[in-house]
Amino acid sequence: MPQSGDTVRVETTVDSRDGAERLARSVVEHRLAACAQVSGPVTSFYRWEGRVQADEEWMVVVKTAADRLDELTAHIGEVHPYDVPEVVAVPVTGGNPAYLEWVRDETRGGTSA
Repeated sequence: MPQSGDTVRVETTVDSRDGAERLARSVVEHRLAACAQVSGPVTSFYRWEGRVQADEEWMVVVKTAADRLDELTAHIGEVHPYDVPEVVAVPVTGGNPAYLEWVRDETRGGTSA
């Protein structure tokens, strides 16, 4: 049975819907995530290279086992189009035990589908 903190929710943003869908599919295919959801567009405001920017982006929300986070973060860094991609992980402290167990089970079994 999954314990509190065994699962994390990870967020990143990408500059196109197609790019977000490719990233979502890639993390699931590599068993780095059980589920990845794409939503958007959203408008992100941020400071980059000394200027405030505003860009349309698509959000990718990923559910994974906590012990897969380092590998997931490295993979996102390799396939993401940004120089410094957002990768923010938040521990899941509760939820449907059967769903959390499914997340953990789906992220087992190697690094390819």
